[in-house]
Amino acid sequence: MNNSMNDTERKDLEKKEEKLQARLERLKALEEEIKEREKAVKEKEKTKKQMVLRLSPSLWNEIAKWAEEDFRSINGQVEYLLSQCVNERRKKR
Repeated sequence: MNNSMNDTERKDLEKKEEKLQARLERLKALEEEIKEREKAVKEKEKTKKQMVLRLSPSLWNEIAKWAEEDFRSINGQVEYLLSQCVNERRKKR
């Protein structure tokens, strides 16, 4: 009887190990997919055009406050605002 329990326990452990192994493989696949997506985003970011923008200190401060509220960088906030304006303009056409 004791042997039978050991066999049952061993089989249960093997099943759990198989499930964990399958889970690990899925996680590795997801990790690889995330890395590929990050790489694609970085490549896309490299293609952005750069420009010099001169702003008054008061406008800069307002944008900086707004960016902080929205958890964005100042550059990200300026890009967001410009994108919103362009989208609004498209809608009006």
